[in-house]
Amino acid sequence: MLKDKLKNYKIILASGSPRRQQFFRELGIAFEIKLKEVAEIYPDHLKGAEITDFLAKLKANSFADDILDDELIITSDTIVWLENKALGKPKDYQDAFEMLSQMAGKTHEVITSVCFKRIDKTEIINCTTKVTFSSLNEKEITYYLDVFKPFDKAGAYGIQEWIGLIGISKIEGSYTNVVGMPTEMVFNYLKNL
Repeated sequence: MLKDKLKNYKIILASGSPRRQQFFRELGIAFEIKLKEVAEIYPDHLKGAEITDFLAKLKANSFADDILDDELIITSDTIVWLENKALGKPKDYQDAFEMLSQMAGKTHEVITSVCFKRIDKTEIINCTTKVTFSSLNEKEITYYLDVFKPFDKAGAYGIQEWIGLIGISKIEGSYTNVVGMPTEMVFNYLKNL
């Protein structure tokens, strides 16, 4: 459906996330992947969506010197926001265990920002989804970490995996945002280019 709309653009998805790549395939968007190593460091005073906006733009700006006229670079960043603190990808098994233990029985926010960069314009959209975990015991958390190894995911979990089936009692907002990208917002942005 977006094929004609995007015919003048070469879409570059600057993300190693298999989930984001799969979303683009399912949306019928022709794209190529380009990755650049970026230190994901942000100023301490930033909160919530300010963090993901900053990091998505930081990733996009790494292409500033070699973006071509017909290219549209798309970058993204996701955090879990719990009790006024950002949880990114876990450093190791223990960090993942602590994150899931902290989230058990509580509501957190999953915040994703998507940056669209052209040679003459940079725009950012973001999405926040509230996710409530039921109580999780130590055995459930250990089983999930041992079997699913969610160490490449913000907040150390994937809603589409076992933990989502047994541990999430409520979600308010975009499901695809929690998986990795608010696809409905990305689709609408591209549709209105």
